[in-house]
Amino acid sequence: MQAPSGQRTAGLPQGITVILTAFLPILAIVSMFPAVGAIIGHFMPTDPSAATKVPSMVTAPGLAISIIALFAGVLVDKYGRRKLLLVSTFFYGIVGAIPFFLEDLDQIYASRLALGVCEAAILTTINTLIADYWDENGRRRWLTLQGIVGPGLSSVMIFFAGSLVAWKWNGIFLLYLVAIPIFFAMLKWMYEPESDATVRRNLGMDEASVAASGFPWAKIVGIGVVTLFTSLIYYVFIVNGSLVWQELGVTDPASIGQITALPSLFVLAGAVIFWVLGRKGMASHWQIAIMLGFLGSGLALMGLTTGWQGMVAGMVLQQTGAGMAIPVLIAWAQNQMPREHRGRGMGVWTSTFFFGQFASPLVLGLIRGPEGTTQSVFLIAGIAAMVGGVLVALLLRSTRAGEGAAA
Repeated sequence: MQAPSGQRTAGLPQGITVILTAFLPILAIVSMFPAVGAIIGHFMPTDPSAATKVPSMVTAPGLAISIIALFAGVLVDKYGRRKLLLVSTFFYGIVGAIPFFLEDLDQIYASRLALGVCEAAILTTINTLIADYWDENGRRRWLTLQGIVGPGLSSVMIFFAGSLVAWKWNGIFLLYLVAIPIFFAMLKWMYEPESDATVRRNLGMDEASVAASGFPWAKIVGIGVVTLFTSLIYYVFIVNGSLVWQELGVTDPASIGQITALPSLFVLAGAVIFWVLGRKGMASHWQIAIMLGFLGSGLALMGLTTGWQGMVAGMVLQQTGAGMAIPVLIAWAQNQMPREHRGRGMGVWTSTFFFGQFASPLVLGLIRGPEGTTQSVFLIAGIAAMVGGVLVALLLRSTRAGEGAAA
């Protein structure tokens, strides 16, 4: 269908800007890991709690995102997309770089929480705009490219992060200024999409019938539950993978990096699988089941193995699922929401996904207990993921069938 006369259509400039913008919240995590040791070493002589506080500082934005994203979704629906995206991206760059000028760890921690507020607005808005700008095929194309480009950008940023840390203990925070040129790209290329009311008038649709549909509470709750469950599974390996290597007797970081380099690339395979399944018209609920199957089987294999070979094989499966996870979940959530509620819907998605990031290590710690092993937790999480994938697929399938019958 062609856009009505006078209505803008998104193309390559908007797509590239979306990919770069969506990378900013990832940058907030991946850029910090090379700097953790240097920051701890700087503050340890004056703050004995630095060894605990600094790692918590790294993930602090995730907690802020999980709280703020719900409110960001309301703002997106009420006041529009572009202004909120511009403001949050500009202040992401400023707030992210502030720790370069600070010498107080508590102040740096507070700035990281403020960064999370900016990230919540960026994530909610950009995911909403993807759904506004493109139809289902377009969303799948740009989400796939985002999944492919993201790991490459992560590698580049980690390289620069290491160089900045070698220069100065807090040099890493200057990396966040990359948001400023992205902000200017937004000024030029990003536009406020046509409202649903305008589109409906252009297409001759009945306003009263749309207004009568009401807020889709059941869909919102379903998005939240599925996303939270997947996020808890998604972060199992990211947070605890190094502990499994230690239990297998591999403790040298250089050796771990060499062994895991190749299986880590399978995150790209996951993004490609998402694209292929979408092109073949596979329903979202089966895509979610396949994604959880990859994640679960990989974790279970890592939980059962007794050598590095099994660990690598498990990583291949797990990383494939990880590459599918975010694009599959976002595409599914976007397709569930009518535009007038899409901001709040994506706010729920963002909030629950990042609450899963915050809660995953806590849940795993409870499962492991004081005497358990990380491998046993991986096995339990893997089985839960595979069983959950089947249950989610069957539940979503029955819900979809019920909606089709009602229509």
